[in-house]
Amino acid sequence: MSELNATIARELSRFYQEKADAIHGWIDPLTNEHIWTRPYPYGNSIGHLLLHLTGNLKYYIGAEIAGTRYVRNRQIEFSDPTHHPKELLLKNLDAAITLVRATLEKQTDQDWSLPYSAKGLEQAGTRFFLFLTCAAHLGHHTGQIIYLCKELERQASLSA
Repeated sequence: MSELNATIARELSRFYQEKADAIHGWIDPLTNEHIWTRPYPYGNSIGHLLLHLTGNLKYYIGAEIAGTRYVRNRQIEFSDPTHHPKELLLKNLDAAITLVRATLEKQTDQDWSLPYSAKGLEQAGTRFFLFLTCAAHLGHHTGQIIYLCKELERQASLSA
């Protein structure tokens, strides 16, 4: 493995883990009720964002690169009426992050420039672009989760 390849894999892996750790830090204090609350009449709950992040990673990296055969139902990620326990959602996200990190470790110098295309990312181009796109997606929704946590906290302080 070249030095550049090792650096890319290591730093992307670190980014994915840091975002998962941040998500844990923000939602660990929340109740199951909190994570399924939509503090605004628009947008998603934290629970649905966790389903979405997990599905995204398990499909684009798990199924399409690691060959897990995961079948994604993107629609249910935003509409699932089952209020899964917080612990299960975090466990599933952690498993997806572990899968991503293991897949990153297996990339060779040549793998980064292999063509990549999947439903919803027909124009991705290369595996490197896909890993980068999924990292950006994870960062974006981590920010949304933090914002929702702060809003839930603000609403709780107003009603106290």
